[in-house]
Order: sequence, then C-alpha cells, then structure tokens
Amino acid sequence: MAKTKTKNTSRKIKELKGIKPEKITAEQLEKVQNTVNGINRAQLEIGSIELKKHEMLHQIAGLRDELTLLQGEFEKDYGTFDINIQDGVINYEKDVKADS
Repeated sequence: MAKTKTKNTSRKIKELKGIKPEKITAEQLEKVQNTVNGINRAQLEIGSIELKKHEMLHQIAGLRDELTLLQGEFEKDYGTFDINIQDGVINYEKDVKADS
C-alpha cells in the first residue's frame, strides 16, 4: 500500500496537540495586505474628491455673490435685472404692465 500525505497533515497534528499557529500563511498575509491597501487607497481618493467638492462649493458661493452684484448694477442702470443671458435683451415686461 502506497503512503499518501494528507494535505495540511502537520497543521492537523498541531491542532490535535493543542499547538496554535503563530502566523497566518504568506498567501493569507498578502491577501489581507492587498485588501487593506485597497481600502486605504479608496479612502484617500474619497478624501480628495471631498476636498475638490468643498473647493467647488466655495467657488459657487463666490460666483453667486458676483451675480448679485451684477444684478444690482443692472437694476441701477436699467431699472431691472431681468436680462436674457443668451442675447442680452432686457425684459421690461413688469414695467410695461405697471404703466398700463
């Protein structure tokens, strides 16, 4: 009868003797390291995206302030800030209704 070595025999013998392994396998270590590295990369990328989002929100707030100033100039110069932004036509419709 041929002798066959059972897979993980030494590990099973150690388990029966109550000996616990000191380390995980190299393959397991590589898998866990790759997984943790993937999580870290994703979190770093999320942080970068959130920073970009924060900066863009500040930019929008500044542009809204600038638009409010322009509307004030139009109101002063033309009596209205209702301007067609496609062709620059001033909409005096409200004033015409008030005059009739």
